[in-house]
Amino acid sequence: MSRLNSFHLPPALWREPFILADEEARHLIRVLRARPGDTIRLFDGRGRWGLFRISTITGKKAELDALSITAAPEPPPGLTLAVGWSKSLRRGYLLEKAVELGAAAIWFWQAERSQGEISQGAETWERQTVAAAKQCGALWLPEIRALRGAPELLQAAGSFGCRLLCWEKKEMEFIQPAELIHPAGCIAVIGPEGGLTENEARLFLSHNFAPRTLGPRILRFETAALFLLSLRLWAGRA
Repeated sequence: MSRLNSFHLPPALWREPFILADEEARHLIRVLRARPGDTIRLFDGRGRWGLFRISTITGKKAELDALSITAAPEPPPGLTLAVGWSKSLRRGYLLEKAVELGAAAIWFWQAERSQGEISQGAETWERQTVAAAKQCGALWLPEIRALRGAPELLQAAGSFGCRLLCWEKKEMEFIQPAELIHPAGCIAVIGPEGGLTENEARLFLSHNFAPRTLGPRILRFETAALFLLSLRLWAGRA
């Protein structure tokens, strides 16, 4: 049996009449050339998904009839990655793989060594994560935020049960997979290209972030992020 095509319908639009519009409708109508009577899969990025039959196609919109709707249970608190902003094309790769590996959230923060200011917005990031979720079948999209600096990040991170600082100091303790699983969630801070400054590191340490090394080599920010997500995934299955 062939896999059904998946489309994202934001939570606020899950009501009758179910209407698929904008970019998702364009892909359905113009690229896939769907017709009334075809069955598709919708998901809202917050654990809800369902099977729908296309009722009518009018211009750039498709009206759908619900065949079945399922709500998946909310997952336990996961891993939030606070990644120092870097002017790099590798952000798209990071967002794609973060969805595949089950990140709870990706927070981009303005670090002292960030290359330029945070320029992309939530719409671009959501588009990238939605595309990744369609490919891998994820029901939950990570929360994505942009934070203006370390002080704002510290304020946002106050409720986490585990707070880790990934730092390239050889004398630091190597991270343990079990640390990444906590009933109140875990946040891991990763510096931008060029790393954290001493002032930033001291600020995080003064707010009870536990310093951890990820090994003897200096990792790119996206490598560090995916390494952490893989460790947590492994720890959760062990």
